[in-house]
Amino acid sequence: MSHNSFGHLFRVTTFGESHGPALGAIVDGCPPNIPLEAQEIQSFLDKRKPGQSRFTTQRREADAVKILSGVFADRDGRQVTTGAPVALVIENTDQRSKDYGEIADKYRPGHADYVYDAKYGVRDYRGGGRSSARETAARVAAGAVARKVIAGVTIRGALVQVGPHRIDRARFDWAEVERNPLFCPDARAAEFWADYLDGVRKDGSSIGAVIEIVAEGVPVGWGAPIYGKLDADLAAAMMSINAVKGVELGAGFAAAELTGEDNADEMRAGKGGPQFLSNNAGGVLGGISTGQPVVVRFAVKPTSSILTPRRTIDRFGKETDIVTKGRHDPCVGIRAVPVGEAMMACVLADHFLRHRGQVG
Repeated sequence: MSHNSFGHLFRVTTFGESHGPALGAIVDGCPPNIPLEAQEIQSFLDKRKPGQSRFTTQRREADAVKILSGVFADRDGRQVTTGAPVALVIENTDQRSKDYGEIADKYRPGHADYVYDAKYGVRDYRGGGRSSARETAARVAAGAVARKVIAGVTIRGALVQVGPHRIDRARFDWAEVERNPLFCPDARAAEFWADYLDGVRKDGSSIGAVIEIVAEGVPVGWGAPIYGKLDADLAAAMMSINAVKGVELGAGFAAAELTGEDNADEMRAGKGGPQFLSNNAGGVLGGISTGQPVVVRFAVKPTSSILTPRRTIDRFGKETDIVTKGRHDPCVGIRAVPVGEAMMACVLADHFLRHRGQVG
């Protein structure tokens, strides 16, 4: 299976399956002499790990990360990167492969079962194997390394919509994101969503969501026109996350409803550079960062594994019904927040190194 890597100068390769012994990432291109301890990576993995609330899968994984290579103690005794590949591994400890025995020959609607079988002639039916969202733990670990490379950039994510229910932007509070298990920046919306998701969960169903990722402190100049656009790489990175079906930057699809006067981000003279009066561009113009916050949103479809019987076929081409058992997220968008942050960090780290390599 090819295409398990992304990035250019900051390059990440992930490995492992949902029910295998472990998964992990190889981070190649990380500059040397950057302080890096396992607990710094662990803090981000703890945000993503399952079983932390009734709104996520109850699979119990510690998601404890180990650094296998690429670090060494400097003269002051600090553990720093050496410039060699940083190898990260996370063991799987709570697999229940028996939950999937009944569907070994059936294709789950909404999952990659059929296309994997058609393409490779073999598929791991235990939770989807390589196509499982479990793989994203490796991305979060790599993203923690990326954050160290771009230490002056702040990256934060939030859940801004669950099903048809959106937050009130007037009540947006980043501090609130840390106070509830839904990563919601609107306390009133978080309370409503909790009751709403309880109903979805009790019905054995699932619901989609929209996640917003914001990077502040990105200087002007990262990215490149035409084939190295920062926004193009961000869109590709977010679309690579499991269950993502749409990505937008800045005003996004709402820009189609704006006039030229409303959409253009006007400028005035400011200290050290232009002062933008709005940010419909989402911090990127012509593929290059403007110095404003980089704002990306992505839509996540409902979790395909649900308890409601669904029509399907088996690998022999016979029609059948399927009920997906096991432990699944009623809204996979919740744990997609730290994953989106990680992908933002990896893309920005890559573009930082590419920018430095070209213009110094």
